[in-house]
Amino acid sequence: MLNRSEVKIEETWNLTDLFKNEQQFEAAMQEVAEEATSIEANFKGKITNSAVAVDVLTLYKNLSEKLVPIGNYSQLSLSVDQTNDTAQMRAAKVGQLYSKISAQLSFITSELLQLDEETLTETKNKALHLSHYIDQLIRKKPYQLHPEVEKALAAFGATFEAPYELYNTTKLVDMKFDNFEVNGKSYPLSYNSFEGDWELESDTDIRRAAFTAFSNKLRDYQHTTAKTYDTHLKIEKTESDLRGFDSVFDSLLFDQQVDRELYNRQIDLITSELAPIMRKYAKLLQKSHGLEKMTFADLKIPLDPTYEPKVSIEESRQYMKDGLSIMGKDYQTMLDRAFDERWIDFAQNIGKSTGAFCSSPYGYHPYVLISWTSRMNEVFVLAHELGHAGHFYLANAEQNIFNARPSLYFIEAPSTMNEMLMANHLLSNSNDARFKRWVISTIIARTYYHNFVTHLLEAAYQRKVYEIIDDGGSVNASILNELKREVLVDFWGDAVEMTEGAELTWMRQPHYYMGLYPYTYSAGLTIATEVSQRILKEGEIAVQDWINVLKAGGTKTPVELAQMAGVDVTTDQPLRNTIQFIGSLVDQLEELTAQLEK
Repeated sequence: MLNRSEVKIEETWNLTDLFKNEQQFEAAMQEVAEEATSIEANFKGKITNSAVAVDVLTLYKNLSEKLVPIGNYSQLSLSVDQTNDTAQMRAAKVGQLYSKISAQLSFITSELLQLDEETLTETKNKALHLSHYIDQLIRKKPYQLHPEVEKALAAFGATFEAPYELYNTTKLVDMKFDNFEVNGKSYPLSYNSFEGDWELESDTDIRRAAFTAFSNKLRDYQHTTAKTYDTHLKIEKTESDLRGFDSVFDSLLFDQQVDRELYNRQIDLITSELAPIMRKYAKLLQKSHGLEKMTFADLKIPLDPTYEPKVSIEESRQYMKDGLSIMGKDYQTMLDRAFDERWIDFAQNIGKSTGAFCSSPYGYHPYVLISWTSRMNEVFVLAHELGHAGHFYLANAEQNIFNARPSLYFIEAPSTMNEMLMANHLLSNSNDARFKRWVISTIIARTYYHNFVTHLLEAAYQRKVYEIIDDGGSVNASILNELKREVLVDFWGDAVEMTEGAELTWMRQPHYYMGLYPYTYSAGLTIATEVSQRILKEGEIAVQDWINVLKAGGTKTPVELAQMAGVDVTTDQPLRNTIQFIGSLVDQLEELTAQLEK
């Protein structure tokens, strides 16, 4: 693995679009600090009528916009190299600034919620662009604490983020992997190389040896990681209790604007009804690879390992443009800009965050992180992240900063939609049986496995953890290992042998530090599957409906956004349709495999 200073500049993103230099960044920090102090001095204790409310919210909105590039610059620079001392200190400094400003300005929410309903209605009428924000504030009123308590909680903001930072430091800075050996040959190992390469390696001896070596290193850090996670859980539970929620589940689902019925249904239905389909897929993998037994370490292997096209970064651009062309000219322009203006960080280097993500700072262009290995399946990963980028590219242009971001429940719909559009395009442009099998197997192994299996099983495990916390309990490494293994065994049954180390996969997922996030992947993909099928049947009308959904940002609930696209997530039908669709894909794989074997 290269150091960050050694990677090609053209494979990195351009953070100078946020700040041209460190001096400009420091000046911006000073400016927002002064503005926050000024707002506090001029308005604290004075929000007594609608005119003052409009004035203070306008200033707060403007300040919020100025804070966006500061936070993103510090976090994005850290995410590409967690070992960088300067980036570490910069992020810590920004965290402290955010906490200080949050504490200073916590009075705004407290005082607004002390106004009577008539005054708040008058405020909304005077500033219609603020009405949605005020409605969301009113929704929080039953759980609002005394102003001084809110100020104290806000002041501890950076401290409350510490578990997530400790998790990343352990994982990306302290955890060093030794090379592993197979048949006398040595192979390099890192977090990114394991998840990007070795997990998908077609040579069984190498793949399983990599899994063992990777798991052994995770095991060395299991107790520290478990204690870090337990601390995070206690913070969430304490705030839930303080605010008067019935449970930590209700607290975490509140901002998502969905109830526990939608949450539980997503986990329960998939766990029970998708499991037989995925076991069938696992058996197909085992047969195709001639494995004596199917283990957890084998689940990510491609169905056809000799048919894995290599794709350069530049070639991936054409795949994006062709596969997502149905989204229209404006979307195509956005895709070109993403490559031409270096919105994407492709490099592989020491200290870089694992996986992939998209950050979409309001008022600026999105940023996408990915570690490019030239595998064709990463075309789908990149399409996924550019789905997030396209979503906020449109939403940020149409909505103000208070209205742009939708519920977490919906956040993965635009990203997984792009994966489905890419698959639809590839399948409709080839009659070659082997290529069709490769595309369908990629949809299963990448799109649905990742979102409907990996993240869903994380959600099932996470629910068990929160049930313990809700009952006043705690967790440690032994408990977390046991819970994770239990979930994996329940889902895979006798079809897959749980390799020693499978239980440690709870250590690999940062989403556990982001509330009830994992289950939303399957929720988003359920919506995306339904809408992508509608696009195949109806074409431009369905596409335009979808673009309007993206532009709506956070102005509607996730149920309303789905309804705009023609999907009713208040019933279990969309989810059952999606599971049935996955089943049909596995059936097609079996038929194509039998055909090719002849």
